[in-house]
Amino acid sequence: MTTTITAAPPPVYHSKIDSKNVNRALKSLLKWWDSKSNNPQSSEPLDNNSDDGGFVYLVVTLKKPPQIDRTNPVTIPLPHPLIDLTESPPEICLIIDDKHKNKITKETALKKIEAENVPITTVIKVSKLKTELKKLEEEEGMRHEVYFAERRLMPILPKLLGKEFVKKKKSLIAINLRNGNWKEQVEKVCESALFFVGTGTCSVVKVAKLSMGRKEIVENVVAVMEGIAGSIPGGWKSVKLFHLKLLESLALPVYELI
Repeated sequence: MTTTITAAPPPVYHSKIDSKNVNRALKSLLKWWDSKSNNPQSSEPLDNNSDDGGFVYLVVTLKKPPQIDRTNPVTIPLPHPLIDLTESPPEICLIIDDKHKNKITKETALKKIEAENVPITTVIKVSKLKTELKKLEEEEGMRHEVYFAERRLMPILPKLLGKEFVKKKKSLIAINLRNGNWKEQVEKVCESALFFVGTGTCSVVKVAKLSMGRKEIVENVVAVMEGIAGSIPGGWKSVKLFHLKLLESLALPVYELI
């Protein structure tokens, strides 16, 4: 059974986060961003058209790698989601295993998506993955924000999707198609920050858009910091450092374990 780990709700005890530190770091980062964006003579101009250029990132450093499931990311509900499912519906892709004996056909998937208003825009068979993606992205200019796939496909997909997929840091999430509630699973991911736990101690989480107001960004950052601490064994005692950064900026500290 495929499960997506959800961060624990905010703790009832006094938060270890000093919002002043978050505000201070964010102010410096936004000032740096403005100076680079408005300076055409800069030796390192910002790529405002890149997939990840307009986001704020939280860098978490743990004391040791946590012993939790690494198949799917920890989902941390955001006060201000990065993906707007109502005003600007994103392109979301579902990859199905058409080679398995208990397969769900593309036709069946499309009918369910339409009948239940699941926010998935494209369904691709794994046997046609390379050719279909190339056609959609090159010929039609379609750029998917999130990719869902059946759990049993996860080990083979990185190789099939190729280096360009990895380079663009697209989100690949396992989905349980045997669970009737596809819509709930997809919406949960789209409305959350995704904390991918690796084998090391450092992870980077996309937490906000630069187009958001400063207050909204801070609220997202604080929610993700609390969510990460609440999702790992040992809680705050296992968190060594939190830094805030933009794509090409330095990482500024916002929390340190004392």
